[in-house]
Amino acid sequence: MIARVGAVGPKDSIELIAEIGKEFQNQLFVIPFVYNSMNETSEIVMREEHDIDIWVFSGQAPYSIALEQPIKRKALFPQLNGSSLTKVLMEIVYRDRLILDRVSFDTILPHHFNETCTELDLTCDHIHLLSYTGFKPEEDLLEFHSQLFASGKVDACATCLSGVYEKLKAKGIPVYRIQPNRMTIRTMLNLASTEGETMHFKKSQIAVMLINIEETEKLIENKSSYDIRRLDLQFQEMIIDHVEALSGSFIALGNGKFLVFTTRGAFEAANSIADPSVLLEKLALLTDLKTNIGIGYGVTALAAERNAQLAIQHAKKSGNFIAILVKDTGEIEGPLQQAKSINFNYRTEDLQMLELLKKAGVTITTYNKMLSVQKNLGQNAISASLIAESLSMTKRNARRILSDLEEHNLAELIGEEAPSNRGRPSKIYRINPLTQSV
Repeated sequence: MIARVGAVGPKDSIELIAEIGKEFQNQLFVIPFVYNSMNETSEIVMREEHDIDIWVFSGQAPYSIALEQPIKRKALFPQLNGSSLTKVLMEIVYRDRLILDRVSFDTILPHHFNETCTELDLTCDHIHLLSYTGFKPEEDLLEFHSQLFASGKVDACATCLSGVYEKLKAKGIPVYRIQPNRMTIRTMLNLASTEGETMHFKKSQIAVMLINIEETEKLIENKSSYDIRRLDLQFQEMIIDHVEALSGSFIALGNGKFLVFTTRGAFEAANSIADPSVLLEKLALLTDLKTNIGIGYGVTALAAERNAQLAIQHAKKSGNFIAILVKDTGEIEGPLQQAKSINFNYRTEDLQMLELLKKAGVTITTYNKMLSVQKNLGQNAISASLIAESLSMTKRNARRILSDLEEHNLAELIGEEAPSNRGRPSKIYRINPLTQSV
């Protein structure tokens, strides 16, 4: 299988990625997405996500912007190692005879800069360096370089961002561009190739979907045998349409239970017709009985079916007309196709975490669900009311769990928020992963 790789970045970087990508033509098919402004990154990844297997970005900044979106594909970018910086330093010092103290740099981490200078036997007593991880707006970098140049502190600038490079050049400021070289791009594409092989293995996994309609005996009260048969055929017709879209097969187990077999690749590639939420909506038109779907992935049919059984248990606890997915890794996702869908794990091999949670009286599933809710909010903080709303529990229970987590250093109290009406302020917590809590 050849993985479809979406390459996002400025024209010159994407042309180089596409050129080197030809070396991997038996494993990767590079699809270029050239932007004029880095701000177009979010729009590109959201628009093209369904047609791409792996994302590669020209650098750290567009990669970080993309991760702010709810993308599900693997994302990579070429690391700016010493060789990328070496080329620019050679141009500055040996070709153009400039002093490093009189040049401003951005993005590069201080220890990478110092190590490269040491290897080249270059001295720099005072570095004008705007170092950062993740994303920083082009305007901030432009202001940093422009002010240093205008104040006479530097004679030239070196930037990692193409937009900043073009704007500085337009101002007449001497500027150098630090770019990933062929070696780093080749390393990135090699990782993409490996990821493609892993993805192919995952897509060949078995997917089992368990459909459960409870208390079906209520549907057949005071009905003739013909009516009962017609209703059963209506259920099966809906499921057959769904299974056909998944290129799978199904078994009617009786008592409102149906088992569907397909592959993970077929399930993940299915269009909107095969979304489990769509099937649930159709079934809701026939009956108001409690109906849920559990989906399981596994290397074997037995493992996939066990995960589907686990998924249906979580779906039943979550309410009516709910679809939950349990992956082969133990990760649980759902409710599917809902804005408040969360991802969490129901198991862990970390004995230290299990001991802490045991002392706190909190299950690993509840703990990971709360972590997932906090992550989805994007604020690195949570309140009892938000936990209660997201996990369908009482505020009192949520407050108790948060208090127990805080007592055992699995959460910390970071503030309060004023109530919307009369009453006590709500406490704001930050739930910590184990690595931050011990």
